[in-house]
Amino acid sequence: MKKILVIEDAQSLRRDIVEMLSFEGYEVVGAEDGLVGIERAREEMPDLIICDIMMPGRDGYGVLEELRSDPATASIPFIFLTARTDRVDVRQGMELGADDYLTKPFTASELLATVNVRIQKRVQLAQYAERRLDDLRENIILALPHELRTPLNVILGFSDLMMSDYAVTEPARMGEMARHINAAALRLYRLIENFLIYANVRILMTSPEQFEALRDRVTYQPKATIESIALQKAEQHQRQGDLSLNVDDVPALRFADEYLRKAVEEVVDNAFKFSNPGTPVQVTAGRDGSWYTIAVIDQGRGMTPEQINSIGAYMQFDRRFYEQQGSGLGLTIAKQLVELYEGALTIQSHPQSGTTVRMTVPVVDQEQL
Repeated sequence: MKKILVIEDAQSLRRDIVEMLSFEGYEVVGAEDGLVGIERAREEMPDLIICDIMMPGRDGYGVLEELRSDPATASIPFIFLTARTDRVDVRQGMELGADDYLTKPFTASELLATVNVRIQKRVQLAQYAERRLDDLRENIILALPHELRTPLNVILGFSDLMMSDYAVTEPARMGEMARHINAAALRLYRLIENFLIYANVRILMTSPEQFEALRDRVTYQPKATIESIALQKAEQHQRQGDLSLNVDDVPALRFADEYLRKAVEEVVDNAFKFSNPGTPVQVTAGRDGSWYTIAVIDQGRGMTPEQINSIGAYMQFDRRFYEQQGSGLGLTIAKQLVELYEGALTIQSHPQSGTTVRMTVPVVDQEQL
């Protein structure tokens, strides 16, 4: 049974609304003014709030503003009751976060239609959030154990062989085992590094002082950094011949050097990881006014619009059908880093036709340095 809170100072109208909604199967709680309504909202945690605007003590705008500022009540759907039909009043309510409004007088059918729509929308949003949570759980279950165990098994297996057979193992074989251990350790290191960067960015977003200090940092002559990272990733994937570079330079970017490196690394690595050897991976960069756009283009597996919209931490797609390394943090980290500097990361992709990832970040001219 869905619970509705009705905040209305006119007793007769409040009683009528309570009776109408109760008759339709809702659990309804009433409040006679704004202050009582705020208290009841926090106590009852209703699925929907219906609130008059003009009330003594605390008007509807004040009620909405206070409830929206409280994380516990911020997402509760809110419908205004008003006898004022001026667009300025309606817009003010919507700007504060109201979901809908009803103009007095209203009919029972109008009230029920508005309530049912908002309740249904809340149910749909809850179902969508639950699906996203299920996807997250599934991806963590599939990705993280694999990403942790695989390199650890390599490290433990080859190091055990080296310890037990070192006396009879040829130097070339020892070197080969050491290379396997080193590659596995680097894979594990990257997983830990990505997790720490992801967590650090989330913390930075809640610390205004650190956030502002970080945004003052710049990267000088980004061309060298971008080309260096792209070449390193091509070499790691043994695809130097597939890489095409067309990178223009600018004096500086408002983007910390280590974060530029990480963002480019993750996007370029994905381009190689999700495209076949022998197909091109293009990295271009150039200035457009006060912005600098880095584009990474591949002809790989691609993504659907739904997959693009679902990009997030630990989100990997079709993991059951494709063997792939990674925790699913790469694009999320790149996007968060770019957005820290008021830039944008956009993705254009079509299944089996390739993907283009563009990162746009602000330029710092010589006179601004």
